[in-house]
Amino acid sequence: MISRRQLLAGTALGLGVAAVPSVAAAEPKTTGRPRPNIVLVLADDLGYGELGAYGQRTIATPRLDQLAAEGLRFTDAYSAAAVCAPSRSALLTGLHAGHGPVRNNPAGDPDSIAFSDGDTTFAEVLRARGYRTGLFGKWGFGPERSDQPSHPNARGFDEFLGYITHSHAHDYYPSYLWQNGERLELPENESTKTTFAPDLFQDRALNFIRAHRSEPFLLVVTPNLPHAPSDVPNQQPYAAEDWPSADRGHAAQVTRIDTYVGELVDELAAQGLLESTVVLFTSDNGPHEEGGFDPDRFDANGPLTGYKRNLYEGGIRIPFIAWAPGRIQPGVTDRLTQQTDLLPTLADLAGVPGPRDIDGRSFSSLLEPRPTVAAEQPYLYFWRLDNGNTKRARAVDDGRLQRPAEAVREGNWKAIRWAPGKDRTVPDDQWQVELYDLAHDLGETTDLAAAHPEVAARLVGLLRQSWIDEVTREGYGLELDTPDLLLPGVTYDLTATLANGSAVPWTGARLALSAPRGWTAEPATSQGLGRLAPATRVSTTWRVRVPEETTAKEWPLTVSGYAVARDAPLTFRAERRVTPPPPPPTTDSYLSDLPWITAVNGWGPVELDTSNGRQAAGDGTPISFSGTVYAKGLGVHSYSEVAYHLGGRAARFTSIVGIDDFSARQSSRGNTIAEVWADDRLVHTSGVLRASTGPEPVDVDVRGARLLRLIVRAADSGNSFNHTSWADALVRLG
Repeated sequence: MISRRQLLAGTALGLGVAAVPSVAAAEPKTTGRPRPNIVLVLADDLGYGELGAYGQRTIATPRLDQLAAEGLRFTDAYSAAAVCAPSRSALLTGLHAGHGPVRNNPAGDPDSIAFSDGDTTFAEVLRARGYRTGLFGKWGFGPERSDQPSHPNARGFDEFLGYITHSHAHDYYPSYLWQNGERLELPENESTKTTFAPDLFQDRALNFIRAHRSEPFLLVVTPNLPHAPSDVPNQQPYAAEDWPSADRGHAAQVTRIDTYVGELVDELAAQGLLESTVVLFTSDNGPHEEGGFDPDRFDANGPLTGYKRNLYEGGIRIPFIAWAPGRIQPGVTDRLTQQTDLLPTLADLAGVPGPRDIDGRSFSSLLEPRPTVAAEQPYLYFWRLDNGNTKRARAVDDGRLQRPAEAVREGNWKAIRWAPGKDRTVPDDQWQVELYDLAHDLGETTDLAAAHPEVAARLVGLLRQSWIDEVTREGYGLELDTPDLLLPGVTYDLTATLANGSAVPWTGARLALSAPRGWTAEPATSQGLGRLAPATRVSTTWRVRVPEETTAKEWPLTVSGYAVARDAPLTFRAERRVTPPPPPPTTDSYLSDLPWITAVNGWGPVELDTSNGRQAAGDGTPISFSGTVYAKGLGVHSYSEVAYHLGGRAARFTSIVGIDDFSARQSSRGNTIAEVWADDRLVHTSGVLRASTGPEPVDVDVRGARLLRLIVRAADSGNSFNHTSWADALVRLG
């Protein structure tokens, strides 16, 4: 593993220190101006050429064109990737796709593009400085669960309404959305297209401005417009055009975004906030061509070559507008700007020292009444690996669309390279490399790699050093280390850590815990409180005891971390909402009649016997081994782990475990190992279970155990015939 410290240390390791800003470059600026409110609107798949200010002549975008004329229009702004998940991750975290936590779109698995604790977003940075933060629209990271580190509430947003997962955001008339940690049901959309989700996001955004007009706020609006499909409540003002419906709908979507931005600006004016708010507008990648939409009808990529998924300019160059009357001078800038620059820029505007181990460089000096030159990243890095295979993008990539590809822009030189297959680790000489001079060839029509081999080789070196498989961050803000499961009557150690990942020292560092009513909590250890130098951390451990009895539906835990940086107070907050376990059994009970605490199953739901109807996905058939049928049981598929709360009341656990007849009928290849754990004690391990050798009996002492866990894992590399059953699984109290 390469640590972030090594990454920052120097070029002797060949890691490319140029890819990460120096400590000095990451320091926050202080202008003496009041902290502005921030409104950021992020469109979905809006091309470089789809706004009038960027050359569009068919689709009407008058409000955005006005902002571009009155504000600062960026001509050379870029996403960090050609598809949305890695692009949006870079925007939020300041890390490009060679260093960031999310590098590809999901392949049907939301957990594959999830954030973790420590993946600091600009919302966390601004919230620490006292900003009220809200995000309304598409989030697109992690699973649809509330209390997990990839949820927007856990990544710095106080208020959230929208789609959590990437794929859910493809539905403009969803049957539900998420409002903070709860599902918001929209039953009217079950049978008809009634409630258009982007309109809900817009309403919430306007209400957010009204509700928080008296405090600094960060408002992020991420409508899924104009992503395919071309759904929209009406196709005005294009309903009469002699175009395919998908094109009329798409044009109406773009104009609808323009209307949304106009309404936000009007609300800022109504609340007297124009002089104290910076409005930013951008997109996440180039124009799509899905759902029947023809981007060429509208010249959606402008003078550029490529579409969504291409690393040519049309796939990654995006519109970007910054507007703040009385603050930002009208003009145009050709500064090379990637959306990784947003985090340090917003941190500067808020007067807070953000994390220094990022790729972005602040352009806040361009957003001042007397703008000055803003330092740039020495080069911009881009990555693409996606399963999408659309017609125009495939043609532009000359059949290489589904291969790993990466690009770099250094000055006016642009290099793109494609791996020969799916493996990005192959040697450099096996990649196909193209080189372009964007100063003279904006459309990337003439490959200069053969004419300038020395330039191509230098840029390939930058590409090679820009990818790190696993990056260890310095840490920024607050981390709370708690067990995944808390049980009544048990004492636990909870540790909170406050990390200064910024470039300036913090003073007055301290930590405080708020525990649920009825808990006892005493500090056990404290280290390093007070002054906190850059790249250092302080921690406190509390010894807490969970009460034996509870009527609570959840246990909220909150830790606050406090510090001062350059006379600016910082307050960080980390929360956990733990669900108390179900009551322990009061009589001898079959496990299939008890609720579990957690259930992980390698394939599908855990199957319960037919006498129990609580499994939402449907119960399995009765368990059978060699023709003998057992009415009570659990059917699982490796890897599986099912946990039950015993509360120290049970004496023995008995069962029969093995490869059941259901799996044996499919194949004789099934082979698993079953384990029984009582708290942290392994009390039973089976031999290798096979259909040919039959099941094994289990009879173990579990006296005093509060937690029972049943685990099934593959005995070898695993296969699809490892369906294993726990038959007559019974806990006895005496």
